[in-house]
Amino acid sequence: MDHFHTRATQLLKIRYPILQAGMSWASSSAALPAAVSNAGGLGVLAAGPLYVQDFCRVLDELRAATHQPYGVNIPLYRPQAAELLDAMHARRVPVVIASQGGPKAHLARFHDIGSVWIQVVSTLEHARKAQDAGVDAIVVVGTEAGGHPPGNEVSTMVTVRRVLQDISIPVIAGGGVADGWGIAALLALGAEAVQLGTRFLLTDEATVHAAYKDAVLAADVADTVLIGKRHGLPVRGLRNQFAEKIFEAEDQHLSDDAYDALFKSSTLKQAALEGNVDWGKVEAGQSAGLVHQIQPAAHVMHDLIHELDMATRRIHHMCRHPD
Repeated sequence: MDHFHTRATQLLKIRYPILQAGMSWASSSAALPAAVSNAGGLGVLAAGPLYVQDFCRVLDELRAATHQPYGVNIPLYRPQAAELLDAMHARRVPVVIASQGGPKAHLARFHDIGSVWIQVVSTLEHARKAQDAGVDAIVVVGTEAGGHPPGNEVSTMVTVRRVLQDISIPVIAGGGVADGWGIAALLALGAEAVQLGTRFLLTDEATVHAAYKDAVLAADVADTVLIGKRHGLPVRGLRNQFAEKIFEAEDQHLSDDAYDALFKSSTLKQAALEGNVDWGKVEAGQSAGLVHQIQPAAHVMHDLIHELDMATRRIHHMCRHPD
């Protein structure tokens, strides 16, 4: 399969309808996004944990490492978001993937330089707002996704299909996918491309601690949980000692202040950089149980494309009339 044509591949100028999710720490260096973009997908740099000076350096490294389109994921709520956006604008980032904040104030100047703006959403309400604001496409994630999926616990299959009933701009689906068969399923559902996070977390180029990768690799499909739903911004991660402490606090009806303090006492950084997989937030999706080895990102892309080709050929064969 040399190319795969959808509205998303045409919009993003990529060969295959595959996006690597922006993952703090894991894709906050140039290695992973460059490898994915060079293999025909859209690699995405995660700006979330980076200071402005470090972000500028890494972004320059990414620009030097690939001549293919790439994206930058930025949480709009975070401190210094304005400075990060200025740096992205100055470097004419091809694709902006924004979350956790409204895009409307930023769209005009990025559209003026030819950037594509994609908004990450998890509900129909937010999808409508993003489309009305004028974004070019949306990423719709379901509860299976790692990191910050919707707290409503609605699956990717149902969420994406509901959004597609009302939304006309390209929809990129994410959550619960780790192979080409899952990509084919979401394309058949109506998505124009598919975003994968946990699958690319388990690559050589993902810059997280080896203990983090080992813990995710050892997980099965039922070994992740939504942590901190009461906090308002739940996290899907591995069930570990910190998660058990959170569940215990919920059972004990801990006060809001005490609960928030406990939730904030654990961070993704503890797990991703320091390797503390017992007490850090080990963010991962349910698809961890579908991945059984750590590979170079280019090999992952090759496998995804091969599996997608097999899946689409299988469907095509099923639709043929017998001779």
